[in-house]
Amino acid sequence: MESLANIFWLGVKELRSLRSDKVLVLFVIYAFTASIYTQARGTSSEVYNASIGFVDEDGSALSRKLFQAFYPPRFQKPVLIRSDEVDEAMDSGRLMFVVEIPPRYEQDLRAGRQAEVLVVVDATAMLQASIGASYIQNIISGQVAEFLSRSDPNFRYPSRLVVRKAFNPNGDTSWFNSIVAMINQVTLLTTVLTGAALIREREHGTIEHLLVMPLTAFEIAAAKIWSNALVILAAVWASLLIVIRGVLQVPIAGSPWLFLGGVILYLFFATALGVFLGTVARTMAQFALLIILILIVLQLLSGGSTPVESQPEALQRITYLLPSRHFVAFSQSIIYRGAGIGAVWPDFLVVTLVGAGFLAFSLQRFRRSIAVSR
Repeated sequence: MESLANIFWLGVKELRSLRSDKVLVLFVIYAFTASIYTQARGTSSEVYNASIGFVDEDGSALSRKLFQAFYPPRFQKPVLIRSDEVDEAMDSGRLMFVVEIPPRYEQDLRAGRQAEVLVVVDATAMLQASIGASYIQNIISGQVAEFLSRSDPNFRYPSRLVVRKAFNPNGDTSWFNSIVAMINQVTLLTTVLTGAALIREREHGTIEHLLVMPLTAFEIAAAKIWSNALVILAAVWASLLIVIRGVLQVPIAGSPWLFLGGVILYLFFATALGVFLGTVARTMAQFALLIILILIVLQLLSGGSTPVESQPEALQRITYLLPSRHFVAFSQSIIYRGAGIGAVWPDFLVVTLVGAGFLAFSLQRFRRSIAVSR
């Protein structure tokens, strides 16, 4: 009972110390609010408000139909230009796409002859260029097929592809980016807060005050773990409800409480990583460099930025031992697919086992570093 009391009051001391560090508090608030919003909205892989021009050398009903098929929010209102204005419009960056409809386009299609539509793309914006070109191709193909099916009774679709998107019907990348951003912030902030708390004690000389008190290494480390984990847990809960579901309008298909339980399990690993790096680094500068080296690798291999299946096979085997991969997996399953405990318990189990094992190792290393300091 006395040990639990020591852990509690030491944790309260950590919370008071964190509250007095205004910069760190503002950083935590920013990381779980504005940072998530900007990553969700500012890194979209979709085409929005793209400028497009038309060179209509046919002047037919079909060409006018194609011209009217492009509208916001994917594209700006199309503008009609002459063929000799294409180079100037592309060179100046005024237009990202130009569609050139050749003469007798509708007549050739009605006669069963092959006709080509030229699409000029500004490929300096590579992502939007490739996706926008696909949008234009699909729109033109759909409009031409619809036009011919209404005007030619002998027209038949060779095949029809029906696509139904599950879990994200509109393909809104902000749904995906917001959750991945929050997951990355959980790993980053938990590790930073826990590790920085240890290094701050050493740099400020307060670790010596703790060493002369009747405290064990476990009590000192456990107090830092629960206090910093509590801060992250509260930030995750507020971010999930206010920023992700409230501001970004991302629907939460599964149980938020189940997701929060998974976050608690993952915090065992994240806090252990912070304790471990706090014992390895001697200064805050060394700690920052280690954070960059380790957390970037964890984020890249977690499957949040790129699918695990696209990684080399050897790396895929390694990622099975990374709690960050399973954290991403069960987070997406719960939030997007509405998965229950029956679907995510294997990921919960791996996160718990690896996190508990690494926490025991980190506490043992911290105990040794305390023993050396004594």
